[in-house]
Amino acid sequence: MLQNSPKIGHSSHVVTLDVRPQLLDTLSALRDRVAAARFPLPLAGAPRARANRDELLAQLDDYLLPRLREPEAPLLAVVGGSTGAGKSTLVNSLVGRRVSEAGVLRPTTRTPVLVCHPEDHHWFSAMRVLPDLTRVWVPDQEPGDDLLSSGRDHARVLRVETADTLPRGFALLDAPDIDSLVADNRVLAAQLICAADVWVMVTTAARYADAVPWHLLRTAKEYGATLVTVLDRVPHQVVSEVSRQYGALLTKAGLGDVPRFTVPELPESAWGGGLLPATAVAALRTWLVHHAQDSTARQHVMARTAHGLLDSLTSRLPELASATAAQYAAALRLTSAVDSAYDSEHARVRGRLQSGAVLAGDALKRWRAFPLDCTPGELLDSLVESLAALLLCSVTAADERVDEAWRREPAAGAPGLADRQPSLESAEHRIGIAVRRWRRELEEYAEDEVRELERSIAPDAEVVAALVATVLLGGRRARNAGEGLAERISAHGALRLRDRAGRLLTEHVDRVMHTERERRLAPLDALDVQAEPQAELIAALSVLQKER
Repeated sequence: MLQNSPKIGHSSHVVTLDVRPQLLDTLSALRDRVAAARFPLPLAGAPRARANRDELLAQLDDYLLPRLREPEAPLLAVVGGSTGAGKSTLVNSLVGRRVSEAGVLRPTTRTPVLVCHPEDHHWFSAMRVLPDLTRVWVPDQEPGDDLLSSGRDHARVLRVETADTLPRGFALLDAPDIDSLVADNRVLAAQLICAADVWVMVTTAARYADAVPWHLLRTAKEYGATLVTVLDRVPHQVVSEVSRQYGALLTKAGLGDVPRFTVPELPESAWGGGLLPATAVAALRTWLVHHAQDSTARQHVMARTAHGLLDSLTSRLPELASATAAQYAAALRLTSAVDSAYDSEHARVRGRLQSGAVLAGDALKRWRAFPLDCTPGELLDSLVESLAALLLCSVTAADERVDEAWRREPAAGAPGLADRQPSLESAEHRIGIAVRRWRRELEEYAEDEVRELERSIAPDAEVVAALVATVLLGGRRARNAGEGLAERISAHGALRLRDRAGRLLTEHVDRVMHTERERRLAPLDALDVQAEPQAELIAALSVLQKER
């Protein structure tokens, strides 16, 4: 990826960006693998995995791929920090005129503002970086006016301003507060920082020890990003003491070599609306402009940030892969609980059918009354009802076992799984339809057998159907039914009909149990948790490492 050094620090090594087409293709493929990773099941590590994936995608889409494709594009410094740190006043002062809304109301930076030289406007008006942000460019209005009237979703807008006070080849981006009360602002601030060649972290004399800026500083270190820190609004009486303490904290965090700038507290920063004197930001401006315009310094900044991001993939991609594997393992456990419950109940249904359990209760009373006090239609009705009850009982028992197993699985709390309790009425309805269909087909089989007979007086097909149904569903209790069937359609015909009707019964019972199992699995299947993403992420990383 980079020439000269396997790991770049704030050193004097000269490094260059390596932008071979093969490397870009490899990175694009890796980016697609990252985008495809999904974490729908609410496991303990899922929120972190989703955040990691989104952050990585932002860095690839908004920084690394655009930077490698067009290394000559302007250097982008993103100014980030917590609420009230004075980012907008600092940006306005670096530009030399008011381009970003600043003030005492917090949080003021709702819409990110990017400022560049007029001749660099084309680099940022197109979708080269931050492709999912709508561009707004209304240079004749006061900062913020365009958004008040546009009615756009503020969170997804980037306002592009131009100022000829900035040199060519350099752009500043004023990001929303990283600790904003508005969640969309926090997400956007993190995304914008991911698009930076240089991260400019702004904190204040009062808040330099807060957790939020330190989280960003540690992240920058982790990714090897080019980092600058600004200690803003420092009362002149305590400049040396605060600066010393802040320096000690940076050193302790392994960031002692990060360039540090101090901006004193001035009336202009207190009111938020004015510009700081040029002298107050001169050192920071000189550093930024030098790194944008000096070709060696510029190459070093870009290569260091790109290299740091690529190095970070070595640990970040396996972590994502591990999270996808955990998702798949959890999905398998949920699936296995359904399969186990339905396999067990399916086996129980087959056993109950073999033992003649359907010929019980009302069905058994009807059979004993047949044919004198019960018509074949009534006997079939009662057998169909008893078979449907047996199947419904098994499906209900299977679902109860699934519910019990899933209660022990955090993954079962996913939307669509937790919300869906299988409806007893709908299962009853579906099973009723299936069993009645079996009866109709059974009656058609009986009619076929009766038509085969070479007799002048053929038996009633409905009687034949009732007898074969009793044979299949009655077990030992239905011996007489087999004899009655043989008398009516011959022993050979009875055997043939019994075999055909038995296969039909098995098919219908299997289909009912399969359909209900699939219905229970459907919400889980819809989440589409697959095994492949884990291997694909690791493979993509391996290809990248070979390419580098």
